[in-house]
Amino acid sequence: MTTYVYSFGNGAADGDATQAELLGGKGANLAEMAQLGLPVPAGFTLSTDCCNDFLSSGGNYPGELREQVQSALAAVEGIMGMKFGDPENPLLVSCRSGARQSMPGMMETVLNVGLCPATIPGLIKKTGNERFVYDAYRRLIMMYADVVMEKAEGIEPIDGMGIRSQLDRIMEDLKEEKNYISDTDIPAEDLKNLCDTFKKTVREVLGVDFPDKPEDQLWGAIGAVFKSWNGRRAISYRRIEGIPDQWGTACTVQSMVFGNMGATSATGVAFTRNPANGENRFYGEWLPDAQGEDVVAGTRTPNPLNNDTKNEQNAHLPSLEEEMPKVYAQLYEIRNNLEKHYRDMLDIEFTIQEERLYMLQCRVGKRTGPAALNMAMDMLEEKMITEKECVMRVKPSQLDELLHPIVDPAHEKTSTVIAKGLPAGPGGAFGQIVFTAQDAVDWHKSGKQVILVREETNPEDVEGMRAAEGILTARGGMTSHAALVARGWGKCCIVGAAMIKLDFKAKEMRIGGKVYKEGDVVTLNGSKGLVYEGALKMVDATENPRFKAFMTIVDRYRTMGVRTNADSPQDTLVSLEYGAEGIGLFRTEHMFYGGDSEEPLFLLRKMILSDTEDERRQALEELFPFMKRDIQATLETMDGMPVTIRLLDPPLHEFVPHGRSHQEELAKALDIDIDDVVRRGEELQESNPMMGHRGVRLGITYPEITEMQVRAILEAAAELIRQGKNPLPEIMVPVTCDVKELIFAKAITDRVYADILKTFSLDAIDYKYGTMIEIPRAALLADKMAECADFFSFGTNDLTQMTFGFSRDDTGGFMADYLDRGIIEADPFQTIDQDGVGQLIQYSVERGRKTRPDLKIGICGEQGGDPASVAFCYANNLTYVSCSPFRIPIARLSAAQAALKAEAGK
Repeated sequence: MTTYVYSFGNGAADGDATQAELLGGKGANLAEMAQLGLPVPAGFTLSTDCCNDFLSSGGNYPGELREQVQSALAAVEGIMGMKFGDPENPLLVSCRSGARQSMPGMMETVLNVGLCPATIPGLIKKTGNERFVYDAYRRLIMMYADVVMEKAEGIEPIDGMGIRSQLDRIMEDLKEEKNYISDTDIPAEDLKNLCDTFKKTVREVLGVDFPDKPEDQLWGAIGAVFKSWNGRRAISYRRIEGIPDQWGTACTVQSMVFGNMGATSATGVAFTRNPANGENRFYGEWLPDAQGEDVVAGTRTPNPLNNDTKNEQNAHLPSLEEEMPKVYAQLYEIRNNLEKHYRDMLDIEFTIQEERLYMLQCRVGKRTGPAALNMAMDMLEEKMITEKECVMRVKPSQLDELLHPIVDPAHEKTSTVIAKGLPAGPGGAFGQIVFTAQDAVDWHKSGKQVILVREETNPEDVEGMRAAEGILTARGGMTSHAALVARGWGKCCIVGAAMIKLDFKAKEMRIGGKVYKEGDVVTLNGSKGLVYEGALKMVDATENPRFKAFMTIVDRYRTMGVRTNADSPQDTLVSLEYGAEGIGLFRTEHMFYGGDSEEPLFLLRKMILSDTEDERRQALEELFPFMKRDIQATLETMDGMPVTIRLLDPPLHEFVPHGRSHQEELAKALDIDIDDVVRRGEELQESNPMMGHRGVRLGITYPEITEMQVRAILEAAAELIRQGKNPLPEIMVPVTCDVKELIFAKAITDRVYADILKTFSLDAIDYKYGTMIEIPRAALLADKMAECADFFSFGTNDLTQMTFGFSRDDTGGFMADYLDRGIIEADPFQTIDQDGVGQLIQYSVERGRKTRPDLKIGICGEQGGDPASVAFCYANNLTYVSCSPFRIPIARLSAAQAALKAEAGK
């Protein structure tokens, strides 16, 4: 019999923190806390296996599950001294989702399960608090109707007409009618009437009655939690985070404890260290007379946990340290013990019921990139973790946050702050304001930078939050949905800017006496919580001594090289600053784009449109000094490091002049009629230029083109050697599909090499000759290619294009559909397709090294800076990866983590 249910409580548990794959993060950590003797309300967890079996069977529970749940529920009743569904002494439970990786707000929770007309009188009698009981009942109706009766049934109402929205409006109308400021002001009699109104509305809107049998509620809630794994917002979040669909979620059923029993009860969320900046201070928020959903929903401004972390927005509110000092002292001790036990920063949830503390959750907390770096380095200095653990504590994607732009302090000094909030996400961002998640997605798709402005975000906003440059909310605290999600993504975010008044119908926000309409531009400083009008200048944020110290540690454990793709001396300087160990791709055609490109571009066009070898050689001779100049400058900057120089690979059609003035200029230079220029240009047009007359094919048709480039490379190196430098050029022949192409170009290279040695009186130039593997045939014939090549460099952009048959410039029209429908799991132009393209790489490495054991092999496509691709390259014994300059730190950390995981056998 399969075990689906795992119990915890009373100092014992069936599982522990190592079983997140089976019990989800929530269930595994509740089991761990129970075993540590912490005050955890008893409960049980239905495993991720149970979820997957439920979903794969079309929503049917496994046959043995009900018996296992009844047994576990009886054990909970024994521990808690209450009975589920009992009219005199009722036990209420919560049903919460919990995947192995935190997905804040993406899946569902239902509280107060088991409350119904049969159990309400007994709970009132037991607690002596009628208001609390009906407040709990109205919460159950709102959550259950929304989660179980609407979402889990696949009902998708139009915006603003969902059952939760309608019930919210009913309650707001009641508060307005009777001048109640807060939910906590609503008295028992009004709450009782509200529950009746809610149930009638549920019947009218959804066509079925709200279930008032505790057992029906329990099984409905469990099924809804499982179904929420395949909810639209959960799927969107998994796509963004790269979480596999097959993981599933666990469902934890836990005894309810109540934070909404009056002034001596409360609920809260805390972090053992500040998740925004990593500061070693206990940080969190709490709400008196509330349940957990009130804190994360952002509907009430939460109180600060302690006096030490008060800020401008909540300084007027009493802290838990002030209001309940004994409870706070107990919580602080638990904080210290948990951090010591887990050796990491934790996110904890707690409830206080009549001044008695209960722990409802702990998990490794999400944090910004700067916070991750600071915590890792602090914990290393505190001897809490080792250097290897320090390296593993920072995600490669979080390094990207450290390199995000920040608002220019100089420009900030001269700008006026229009609003203030809590600094929930790092860095700076500016953009046009929009007020709905869908508008954020649509505007982003049209190429606009947007700031999403909301009262508070909810899980339905996740796609718009991802599309926005930054997020600004009028309500909510540092543990609200917006703050949690933005922090996990490293996205600029400000929450709780209470001075903002929003009018969604008019699509505008009012700050003081000024109105800002949709499309107006604002700037956010997410590190300080400040909002500015207009677009402020941004600056780089790389000068961080801690970042440099961390990367020094990273390199101690990295065994695979990291190079850069760089096209100019300026690029190489940036690359060196970020730790590049060479250049894996130097594209010689860069000189034909951008500044100072007019003259070399004219000479290239002259060469392309030449009709005779003499014309071509004359144009090449004029182009030679420009090419040698750029190559030499890069070799000099990278002195002593390898520079892989790709021979010219321009699709010729890109450089054919179409403007009349350029055509006239070329006609004059070639001493031909302008009509001949037009004719020659038309003759060069190809049906598929990306697979046409380019790369090595040009050199075979016109060997003088290869000769000029090789001479530029080797002569540049020879001159640097005479100056006492140590150039290490690597000549890379592109677009090859047969070793005979390499042999042809190598004969030209050997001849030029001999001439250069003689001319410069040198014994040798330390250079290598190799090819870019970007055509599947070349990968399949790697053993033959290695007979002539000293190195391979996988051009994964074109290799992916040719393997899939996808044009990398035209996938925008269908890639989103492929990803949404699960046809492919990830964009293969962003991360290596390990099943297809990966097999070609594996085969090529194996066959190439069989011919030449010392074959250097690298990758220079865009995927060279993608963590998953770097790990794949490490696993397949590549010598190095090469990526754009700003992704070098990500590649370095990814390579180090791949080595440490391999060492640990993971």
